[in-house]
Amino acid sequence: MASFKFIIAFIFVKLFLQVPASYGIQTESQPGPAQTQGLFDSEEILDLRLEGDVATLLEDRGEDPSYHVLKLHFQNADLVKESQDLRVRVRGNFRRLKKNCDTPPLKFDFEDHEVPETSLFAGQPELKLVVPCKGEEYVVREYLTYKLYNLFTDHSFRVRMVRFTFDDTVRGEISDPQYGFLIEDKEVLAARSNASLIERMNLRPEIVEEQAFLRMSVFAYMIGNTDWSIQYLHNIELLFLNGEKTYVAVPYDFDLVGLVSSPYARPSPALKLRSVRERVYRGYCLEDVDVLDSTFSQFRELRQDIYRTITENPLLGQSYIEFATGYLDDFYDTLNSERKRARVFSYPCNRFGTGNVVISGMQGG
Repeated sequence: MASFKFIIAFIFVKLFLQVPASYGIQTESQPGPAQTQGLFDSEEILDLRLEGDVATLLEDRGEDPSYHVLKLHFQNADLVKESQDLRVRVRGNFRRLKKNCDTPPLKFDFEDHEVPETSLFAGQPELKLVVPCKGEEYVVREYLTYKLYNLFTDHSFRVRMVRFTFDDTVRGEISDPQYGFLIEDKEVLAARSNASLIERMNLRPEIVEEQAFLRMSVFAYMIGNTDWSIQYLHNIELLFLNGEKTYVAVPYDFDLVGLVSSPYARPSPALKLRSVRERVYRGYCLEDVDVLDSTFSQFRELRQDIYRTITENPLLGQSYIEFATGYLDDFYDTLNSERKRARVFSYPCNRFGTGNVVISGMQGG
């Protein structure tokens, strides 16, 4: 029998879902044009060359970085060389700061420049570019973490691996190529999901459709991700699916997770963990852990695909593959043990534990 607490939560969610706009919670996204050229449909590594005053761009790391006009060179789907003017600025929190990363992550903005309908970047108003902070291998690992979540749901950010070069025409310097990856714009994510972006904070996690929340929170546990919260929209985009009239949480920024193990990753002190590789389940309290059975079934069904995503990537070293598969083995050992499942996934009900700590923001990224 459900507890009084969960009856109240159920009533709250029902009422909330019926009137999402009347309380000023729903903020309508402006869907951009549909993606036509399959930027994120290919698994091929995309070569990019960013040309212009690159040094000035990379030095602009203040609290409010400016956009700089540069030119992007690439090959389209037919291997024809193309170029595109765009605006670029530095982005991020932790990774933006020079003391933390030599090269900051970037944001591409195409909206002020005409993009041909046949271009690979047609229908992409903005894109995030993730670049190496402390080594290319960690970029590859983070990219693959996004790809893992793509296995579970279309309500996830699409990514594309790239090999990029900085061509500083002012100083006559060309950098060595490095691996990075592009992340889909949140407006495009919302448009293809027939959804609206929700920007209000301090919403209870129970507002998210139950199965979608359980899938996301168990995935976070699997990869060792504790750096998120619904309440503060920390490393979470919240969507209201217009057709289903439900809320879905979409995670992002995986550089601080155990499966990636970036050198600068540290867990929040409030969680009392020794490292980001130490897992803790951070969903809400469940009186009956059996509610998770259908979620666990999806993880079991996708097990081989999850392992294959890691083991078959040619950019990963053997030592990391051995670590990652062992890390995942430990997760599945928990799923296959009734005793471990009960202990791990009931942890948020422990009022003396840290399962209900709300993360408002750690190192960012």
